[in-house]
Amino acid sequence: MTFFLVSSIVKIVVVFTVIMVGVALLTLAERRICAWMQDRLGPNRVGPQGLLQPAADGLKNLVKEETLPAQADKVLFMLAPAMSFIPALLTFAVIPFAAPLPTPWGDVDMVVANLPVGFLYILAFGSLGVYGIVLAGWSSNNKYSLLGGLRASAQMISYEIALGMSTVAVLLLVGNVTLTDVIAKQSHSLFTWNVFPLSLAFFIFIVAAFAETNRLPFDLPEAEAELIAGYHTEYSAMKFSMFYIAEYSNMVTASALMTTLFFGGWDVPFTTWDNTAPWTPLKTVLTLGSFSLKTICFLFLFIWVRWTLPRFRYDQLMALGWKVMLPLALGYVTVIATAIWFLHDQLGWTYDTRFALALFGLNLLLAVPLFFVLDRGHIIASSVAAEEAGGAGGAGGA
Repeated sequence: MTFFLVSSIVKIVVVFTVIMVGVALLTLAERRICAWMQDRLGPNRVGPQGLLQPAADGLKNLVKEETLPAQADKVLFMLAPAMSFIPALLTFAVIPFAAPLPTPWGDVDMVVANLPVGFLYILAFGSLGVYGIVLAGWSSNNKYSLLGGLRASAQMISYEIALGMSTVAVLLLVGNVTLTDVIAKQSHSLFTWNVFPLSLAFFIFIVAAFAETNRLPFDLPEAEAELIAGYHTEYSAMKFSMFYIAEYSNMVTASALMTTLFFGGWDVPFTTWDNTAPWTPLKTVLTLGSFSLKTICFLFLFIWVRWTLPRFRYDQLMALGWKVMLPLALGYVTVIATAIWFLHDQLGWTYDTRFALALFGLNLLLAVPLFFVLDRGHIIASSVAAEEAGGAGGAGGA
């Protein structure tokens, strides 16, 4: 019992320290990557290659003046940043990030809390972050902030349903909501990673993850050209920083979750020795490296997309969520459940590479017509087509 408590405290301190330091460095990485994409240098003055820039930014925010609007709801105004910040950190607690570490007192699971309902925990706590954003907008007594908060709530509700439905396919295939079991199920070979048998579920999940983290092209709650700065217009100093820390923490959690659900988690590709006992420190280090590399690749994707694509209009955002993502997720769950039932119960196949490749073929058959007809000016860009039709009619009448 004592060993369990000590190991849990050490894991909590180490994991959350790494996340906070990683989030600070992620802000630097985003600025350097966007500079690289735009053929600029980016921040390179504070420390070697600009590595101390996050520390300078943090110090600046600590000593800046805290502002409080005269007509704001003071309690909720102060509470809102924390309500965004805390769930963003807590959601990482159930994600396994390496193989168990052997010690003289027993094996230590490389996860802060190995809950039997780990994935449901992430969905539950991930939903709480929107309360901080909505309350920040409402308590500021600022119309632009309020619009940003309302946009955030509508966006989160629209895409959270699709996000949850896309993961139902993973639960159908794995048969368990414990994330360690999800990783174990993907360890047979590279093709049993869920990104192959559940390719369309991964597509739905990654689009919804961009929307859930309020990143471009889905950053409508803080659209500068329309809402000044959205829900955090009235915030300054560390309260302002807490919203950014929450956003980047959600990016890390979303990237780690995509790695865990679809890319084998800490599984090292093309090997099987890393998934079986006896556990060794070498296995722990190598699997931690594999997990970190996959997560960093997704973080780079978040940054890459932000500095490449323009944002949607709000009607396009809502049309994509309700007219495309939700029906697609519901239809896909129905199809994949039928396919799993047929392969498992009717043909008697067990889950292996053959099973995964059969589902991958089905995903390809579904993906070709889906991506061919997804947006031809009829679904997402429906308002554009209507405006063009109206314009043509008006010109004809003239």
